[in-house]
Amino acid sequence: MRYLVLGSGGREHCIAWRLLNDGSASEVYVAPGNGGIAQEYCIAIDPNDFDAVKKICFEKKIDAVVVGPEAPLVAGVVDYLSKEKIPVFGPSRQAAMLEGSKLYAKYIMEKYGVPTASHRDFKGKDAILSHLGSIRDYPVVIKLDGLAAGKGVCVASSPDEALQFVSENCSADSTVFIEDFIDGEEASVLGISDGETVLPFIAAQDHKRAFDGDRGPNTGGMGAYAPAPVIDESRLRKVRDEVLVPVINGMKKEGHPFKGILYAGIIVRENDIKVLEFNVRFGDPETQVLLPLLKNELGGLIEASINGNLSEKILEFQPQHAITVVIASGGYPGKYAKGKRISGLDAVAEDIIVFHAGTKREDGRILTSGGRVLNVTAKADTLMEAREAVYREITKISFEGSFFRSDIAHRAIAAR
Repeated sequence: MRYLVLGSGGREHCIAWRLLNDGSASEVYVAPGNGGIAQEYCIAIDPNDFDAVKKICFEKKIDAVVVGPEAPLVAGVVDYLSKEKIPVFGPSRQAAMLEGSKLYAKYIMEKYGVPTASHRDFKGKDAILSHLGSIRDYPVVIKLDGLAAGKGVCVASSPDEALQFVSENCSADSTVFIEDFIDGEEASVLGISDGETVLPFIAAQDHKRAFDGDRGPNTGGMGAYAPAPVIDESRLRKVRDEVLVPVINGMKKEGHPFKGILYAGIIVRENDIKVLEFNVRFGDPETQVLLPLLKNELGGLIEASINGNLSEKILEFQPQHAITVVIASGGYPGKYAKGKRISGLDAVAEDIIVFHAGTKREDGRILTSGGRVLNVTAKADTLMEAREAVYREITKISFEGSFFRSDIAHRAIAAR
C-alpha cells in the first residue's frame, strides 16, 4: 500500500512512522512533511490545495490518503477526494463540523443526550462583553466558535482574564459562547468509526498549559501519556456508550455518517463524565503515545473505516505505558524565532523515538520552523520507567531558546 499523509506536525510524523513500521505500507509520502521525515518522501504542497493533493495521488499511485490536521477536513478534502474515487480516511465536511463549529457540536450533544456543560452563545464582542459584566461567579469557560488551533478556549478565573481574552480574540462578528465551569480531571478518548461502528482507543491525557504545574497560556499540547488511569475500563465503557456511540448514531440520523477519528475531550469528576469538546482527527500529541502502543496494523484499521467493515475488528494495545514530551521554541505559544539549529538528535538512545513537528532540513542541518518543535517519546512496562527514560534523554537535545515541561504525567504519578 502507498499512503499519502497530509500535514507537517508530530502527529503526521507518527502516523507515517507507524504505517511503515507495522507492515501497513510499502511507501508513505507526507505533504508537506518536516525535517524528521526522509526528504524524498516529503512533498511541498499545501494540504488545503485539493487539486495539488489529487495530482500527487495520481502521480504517486496513492492507495489511500490520511488527513492529519483539522483545517482540510473542515474545508471538505474528504468530499473532494471521494468524488475523484481516491480512498481517504476522515470525516466529510459536514461531519467535520463537530470540530469546525463548537456550537454545532453542542447541538448534536444536546439533541442526542450526550453529557456536556450547559452554555449560552453570543454574537459579537459587544454582546459578550455586556454579558461578562453581569457574571459574579468565576471561573467561567469562554469558547470561540470555529477552528483555533487548540487555543480558542479560555478558562477565566477572574473578570480581568475574561476581558483580556475577549478583547484579544473577538471581533464584531465573532460567535462566542460561555459554558459552566466543570471541575475535574481531563482525558482524551479517541474512537475510530466507519459510520456505523465505533471502537475506542485507550485513554490519553494531554497537558495544554505551557509551563509546569499547569500554569501559563494554553497551547496545542506540551506532552501526553497513555493509558490515562483516570479513564479505567468502567469509565471507558461509559464514554463509549454515552458519548461515542450516541454521536456516531446521531450523525448517521442527521444524514452525515461519521468516518474517521472522533476525539472526545472528557472531564471526569467521581463517576460523572462530561464532554468538553470534539475533534475529528488524531490528537496531537496524543497520537504520539497511542500509536506506539497499538497492536493492530494501523493500515488495516484505516481501510476498515473507509470500507465500512470495522465491526470485524478488535482494537488491541500493548500492556505498556507511553509518554511524549514536547520541546518548544522560546516564546511559544506567543511569538517565537525560527531557524534555530537543533543539536543532539544523534545522541538520543535508540529506544527513544523523536517525532519531529516544527522542523525543517536545510543544508544537512535540522532547524526549527515552528512553536512545538519535537516530541520526545518513550514506552516501557511502567509509566515511571517511560517517564524517567524521556527525561534522561531529552536534555541531550538543544537549540537556542528551547524549553519543555518537566512534569508531564504528574497527575498519574501523584495518584499512585
